[in-house]
Amino acid sequence: MNALSPETNVGCLLVVDDQESNIQVVGAALGKLGFEILPATGGIQVFQRLAVRRPDLILLDLLMPDMDGFEVCRRIRENSDWAEIPIIFLSSADDKGLIVRALESGGVDYITKPFNQAELVTRVRTHLALKRARDELNQLAEDRDELLGILTHDLKNHLGGMDMSAQLLRDRTEAMADPKLRLMAENISHSSSQMLAFVKEFLANASADHGVQVQTEPVNLSDAAARAVQQHQEAAKHKQLLLKVVLPPNGSLVQADPASLNQVFDNLLSNAIKFSPPGKQIRLTVCPPGARYVECQVQDEGPGFSPEDKARMFRRYGRLSARPTGGEPSTGLGLSIVKKLVLAMQGELACESTPGNGATFAFRLPRAGSPH
Repeated sequence: MNALSPETNVGCLLVVDDQESNIQVVGAALGKLGFEILPATGGIQVFQRLAVRRPDLILLDLLMPDMDGFEVCRRIRENSDWAEIPIIFLSSADDKGLIVRALESGGVDYITKPFNQAELVTRVRTHLALKRARDELNQLAEDRDELLGILTHDLKNHLGGMDMSAQLLRDRTEAMADPKLRLMAENISHSSSQMLAFVKEFLANASADHGVQVQTEPVNLSDAAARAVQQHQEAAKHKQLLLKVVLPPNGSLVQADPASLNQVFDNLLSNAIKFSPPGKQIRLTVCPPGARYVECQVQDEGPGFSPEDKARMFRRYGRLSARPTGGEPSTGLGLSIVKKLVLAMQGELACESTPGNGATFAFRLPRAGSPH
């Protein structure tokens, strides 16, 4: 399509200029292409127009007597109903300082007068296309949130019930003589457990993608570590693993979000159990407090990680060379979630490992009361 060819239903433009002749020039250039033109001769009239109709784009004169373009733009950006409308400044002033100030105030572009008609049309079309693309992305994000809501409230509950039923079925068939029946029950239980684990970690990661909201408070890291070890003792015992905790004598207060901290421990201990061969030891150590941070280490005697593994282990769906030793599900999301949570609590996370020599995950959290 030619840059100046007529179109229909291409958008509604609010054109603001204290000189009506300038509005007529802009209106003539854009109106014949199918754009609907809403005129405004000053800041007060801008907001009167906006109260009645929300345009797709605003062409805003910079220098006006009653309220300059900077002030008009600032007020528009402060209103959530109008904040996403693209604003292109129009001005006869070709001053670099004014251009920078206009863009910093919220404008998406700056066109100097007298303008070239083809340039004006092209820039208007470009920013309308960008706005449509942003609107489509926002709609996709809303659709994803709706899907996540369905997963959270419906699918996860159904999978949980199915997993529980599958485990009961597996337990009852263990005493039966038919090996095929026992195998089918075991397969159902294993598959349902894998699906449920994936959905839980997917939802946790999606929640973290939305921006981890943490409310930190003083938390005794030693007490949290001891509780986490207690919660995982049964799983470790099932795999014939020795799970130990080493704590400093006087505890360790850190600034952390209790729920996020519990999730960090859960992921690190679950991974250590998942990838450790039977008969090995897993050690959780809370180190003596430092001046600003307290460090916690989770050390296993599993297969360890290669340099390639370490380069991608904190990425989403970063599948590693090591595989679970008991057929447990592995989604590739756990370590990604851990990193997001630790960083959200103003902490640090690192891994020390060489192939064949196990791995040590260490995270540091700000000591309660220390500046950070």
